[in-house]
Amino acid sequence: MKTMKLGNSNLEVPMIGLGCMRISELDEQETSEYLMHCLELGINFFDHADIYDEGECEKRFAEGIKSLKIPREDITIQSKCGIIPHRYYDLSYDYIISSVDGILKRLDTDYIDILVLHRPDALAEPEEIAKAFDELEAKGKVKYFGVSNHKPTQIDLLKQYVKQDIIVNQMQFSIQSSSMISSGLEANMITEGSIDRNGGVLDYCRIKDISVQAWSPFQGPHGAFIDKNELYPDLNWALGEICAKYGVSKTTIAAAWILRHPAKIQIIAGTMNEYRISEVAKAPEITLTRDEWYRLYQCAGHILP
Repeated sequence: MKTMKLGNSNLEVPMIGLGCMRISELDEQETSEYLMHCLELGINFFDHADIYDEGECEKRFAEGIKSLKIPREDITIQSKCGIIPHRYYDLSYDYIISSVDGILKRLDTDYIDILVLHRPDALAEPEEIAKAFDELEAKGKVKYFGVSNHKPTQIDLLKQYVKQDIIVNQMQFSIQSSSMISSGLEANMITEGSIDRNGGVLDYCRIKDISVQAWSPFQGPHGAFIDKNELYPDLNWALGEICAKYGVSKTTIAAAWILRHPAKIQIIAGTMNEYRISEVAKAPEITLTRDEWYRLYQCAGHILP
């Protein structure tokens, strides 16, 4: 598995990370076997959140890793906090501190490598976030920090107070959900794709040395777009032709499309299927041509001015 550095940190991670949102669907034996399969593929980066199945995903992961007797330093664990499901967002000092303590307990570890703020909180006081980050870093509970679903101005506001580097910004991104691309390509046009929904976040993250992590890499506005969705015939036709050329699956090509972008995006794949994660893991070995990349982009329904 090819690796990359996250932001300007010293963290060397695989280009494919495992999103653990559904890991509680597996029983204990299945979890251990699946985690070993991922590790054999070179996937030793695991993304969590305190809300995933109300914390059960972190517990199940901890049990699985413990059964494999994997040294803690051989894996990278990221978790997120800030969402109170169906009620509100909370990035207060008290919530961040209590959330991390809960995360550490459920993961049965002394530290997490990266803490990510899951969603922007309209009522957040950046001074409180800074205080929480300082305390977590000083106590050795968190090594690095990041955000998710944040616009550039939200990160800038945070950085007025936070001294730690923001090394990641986790954003929804796929061939279908690619407004980060279309808003730039269709700039100065009266088109749907030209609407700037994210403040130029992709270019901003490149300028600021923040790694973008792609969540839901195989989802579009109307669900998964590979094979079974009748709304995307042109895209699946193009994926089929290109995957035949490289001798891989459509899943591999859809992932390779993300990795082809020069922003050096890390994919967070949330599948619990061994075959599917194996196909995603092949993507770093495929470098699409410029023609193939733009063909897939257009077949997904995007325009080129």
